[in-house]
Amino acid sequence: MPTYTIHAAKTNLSKLVARAEAGEEIVLARGKEPVVKIVPVAPKPKRKFGRLKGKIKIGPEFFEQLPEDELKLWE
Repeated sequence: MPTYTIHAAKTNLSKLVARAEAGEEIVLARGKEPVVKIVPVAPKPKRKFGRLKGKIKIGPEFFEQLPEDELKLWE
């Protein structure tokens, strides 16, 4: 794991971020004391299509005409 001083990191921040995005872990040190590790953020897992299949039930009343008083509320 490469270690950089905070001053060097400020000077090369864009390059260090690019390296971290590529999967490299970067350590920042205050003097010779390591204080921070820059690591890539874990990607969000992709949403699986059909995950709720069979878990949601829609009854036949869903397709029935709404009463007039409820229809007016949607206008």
